[in-house]
Amino acid sequence: MQHVVIGIILNADQQVLVAQRLAHQIKAGFWEFPGGKVEPNETALQALQRELQEELGIDVTEAEEWLKFDYRYPHKHVLLDIWIVKAFQGIARGAEGQPIRWISTLEFQQLQFPEGNRLIIEKLVEILK
Repeated sequence: MQHVVIGIILNADQQVLVAQRLAHQIKAGFWEFPGGKVEPNETALQALQRELQEELGIDVTEAEEWLKFDYRYPHKHVLLDIWIVKAFQGIARGAEGQPIRWISTLEFQQLQFPEGNRLIIEKLVEILK
C-alpha cells in the first residue's frame, strides 16, 4: 500500500485549491488536490510540506490531520492521508507546469476527479456549507 498525503488548501472565500493532472500522468486531465507520496523516513507532515513546496511553491506553516482512509484503484492500493492546510507562505502556482484553480464546492460537480477523491469531496461539501 502506498501512503499518500493530500493538502486541502482554502482561501478566505472558502474556495479549495485544485490542480489538473498533466498529460503524462495516469488520469491525465483530471483534477486533484495537491500532494503526493510519503517517502521512507518522512512523516506525513514533512511529506505534505515537501510536496506542496514542489508542486505549488508554497511553504506550509500550519496544517492539521483531517481524514484518513485507504482506497483501491485498479492499478494500486493507497492510504490517503488528508490534511487541512491552516497557514502557508508564498503564492500558490503550478510549479510543475500544471494548471491550478480555486473552486467553490458547487464546482466540484463540473470537474472530473479520480474516484478516490469522492469521499474527500463529500466531506468538504459538508463542512463548507
